[in-house]
Amino acid sequence: MQPWSDDILGWLALYMIPGLGNNSFNALLKRFGSPQAVFEADLSDLLDVREIRKDVAHNIIKKKFVKDPEAELRKVERLGARIITFRDPSYPPLLREIHYPPMLLYVRGKDIPDELMLIAMVGSRNATPYGLKTAEKIAFSLAKSGVGTVSGLAKGIDAAAHTGSIRGGGFTIAVTGTGIDIVYPATNRKLLDQVVETGAVISEFPLGTPPEPKNFPIRNRIISGLSRGVAVIEATRKSGSLITAAFALDQGREVFAVPGSIESFKSKGTHFLIKEGARLIENANDILDEFGLGDRQAGKNGIKGTDPVPPAGMTRPEKEVYELIGEYPVHIDQIVRDSQMDAGEILSILMRMELRGLVRQLPGKMFVR
Repeated sequence: MQPWSDDILGWLALYMIPGLGNNSFNALLKRFGSPQAVFEADLSDLLDVREIRKDVAHNIIKKKFVKDPEAELRKVERLGARIITFRDPSYPPLLREIHYPPMLLYVRGKDIPDELMLIAMVGSRNATPYGLKTAEKIAFSLAKSGVGTVSGLAKGIDAAAHTGSIRGGGFTIAVTGTGIDIVYPATNRKLLDQVVETGAVISEFPLGTPPEPKNFPIRNRIISGLSRGVAVIEATRKSGSLITAAFALDQGREVFAVPGSIESFKSKGTHFLIKEGARLIENANDILDEFGLGDRQAGKNGIKGTDPVPPAGMTRPEKEVYELIGEYPVHIDQIVRDSQMDAGEILSILMRMELRGLVRQLPGKMFVR
């Protein structure tokens, strides 16, 4: 059983006051010292705080809540989760530094280590195979270097980043735009469970909060705020990932971007960021170098960069075909032309490779590693 204190209940009660945002909450703390003292204040004292509107002050006096604080605590307890307040020692230090930090965090999973370096990885929900593979590779290598990953548990790049970090034995944090009891998208339920086991799922939204569009830009400031830098893997020019990059710049964080094909509209956003001064990255070492940690992989893990080791046990024709297939999908006709092999032989080789998990066939007879 979670030993909830009256202090936690007071914080949650104040958090549940209608119309009271994080900035106003913080202003009240600075003026009165604690949530309990806020509830003991009279109306005139509350109205002396410049950030507090009259209707919000009346809500505090009347103890009018959007949800029952005690019932919310019981639900958090049943979920096996916890609440971290802004003044809790386990509150992430970097997050305290941002504009309008969340006064409360709902957390499922492990405590976030204070000394852990975190890099945010974001990008398109409808990512290309190139984007997905790149996100997973970079997150995997960061994990092997002792660096954690932060993302938003969305499908596409977010899911690939969490997966890569987990595969690499790293600590990954999913910041959700819903309550931590809501799985969104529903197809990521298994991934959410894995994140809870190996890292943490956090949110500033009360339990039961649905995935409303307005919530996601709000949560993006937390994704960047937790991190030393933000890596945008693949994004269109109108992608929400650019909002996260903007938050990162405002918060004094580093911004990284992965280049893509000039013919792919999915790379327009990353190319825009690079033109605006974001650091171009091709692998995890490019990120580590920025923080003076470029030898972590070679020294600690015996690996350098993120390029995969060529699969062993290939015949010469298989190697030739494999080298013609890269991160971007290539049509079988192009493979036949470049290899100068018989089309039937190419089909046979591709089938064997697909069965071994070396290549993947996409719609339209396109192949990718």
